[in-house]
Amino acid sequence: MKNIIGFLMGLNILWGCTSVQDETSVLRFGIFADVQYADCPSENMRFYREALRKLDTCINYFNKENVQFSINLGDIIDRRNRDLDTIKSYLCRLDNKIYHLTGNHDYKEVVNNSMLYRQLGMPSEYYWFKKGNWVFIMLNTNEIAAYANVAGTEKEQELAEMLDKIKQEGGKQGYRWNGGISQKQMEWLDNLLADCEKHKHNVLVFSHHPFYPFSEFTALNNVEILETISRYSCVKAVISGHHHAGAFGYYKGIPMITQEGMIETEIQNAYSIVEITKDSILMKGYGRVPTRSFKYSDGL
Repeated sequence: MKNIIGFLMGLNILWGCTSVQDETSVLRFGIFADVQYADCPSENMRFYREALRKLDTCINYFNKENVQFSINLGDIIDRRNRDLDTIKSYLCRLDNKIYHLTGNHDYKEVVNNSMLYRQLGMPSEYYWFKKGNWVFIMLNTNEIAAYANVAGTEKEQELAEMLDKIKQEGGKQGYRWNGGISQKQMEWLDNLLADCEKHKHNVLVFSHHPFYPFSEFTALNNVEILETISRYSCVKAVISGHHHAGAFGYYKGIPMITQEGMIETEIQNAYSIVEITKDSILMKGYGRVPTRSFKYSDGL
């Protein structure tokens, strides 16, 4: 009960904080995905050491373009937790705040998930924040996953049920590198979206694992997540990582963007700057990330 009351109080406080300036200004923020840095030789089209050079270029460009904040879509390292120190020494050069999601590779060598969230400065394993009239929802699609320390917890049973359902329905995504969200997180998402709809706020949803188009890289319970998200017209787009090749599609009118992974090429980079105006979302891609533009209806 205390958690529910705190959640609602937090919503009420933040809903009342939007200034006229916030509502009329353009939002500009940077996005990158799947840096997957490791101090090791390249293999199978993954250029681990070169990731630092590409991340440095991305950071310098975000600073030059005066983005208001940045979002990391997960998999910032590849295999050693201590590599986070190297990555953070680069990220501290950003002129503005960065919001993190975790990816499946980020859990390597991690035995306590809370430690990982603290290392990244995340307020919780899934969370949200508000900029002007926009709510940014940061889902944790690693919550129910074989690699995320679920053994011996109630989440282990949820994982078994998800994998069994995928097998019965002939799904593509039942691999160890994929994860899903718990029923608890799903209820949190549903409640938050209902409040956003009620208060006429626009929403962007972010996740490491994509939900659509369907592939061997989508979240384990992507269909259930899509059903929840698509019930709310306040959701204007969903942006994910994990699938390094990138992908795009509309699900019931909602743009579903999978950002290309930075790790996958030796020289060509991959990052984007998102600009939100009063009626459109422009994703300006750099390197092998395409540029896309979407119109949306403001005021629900």
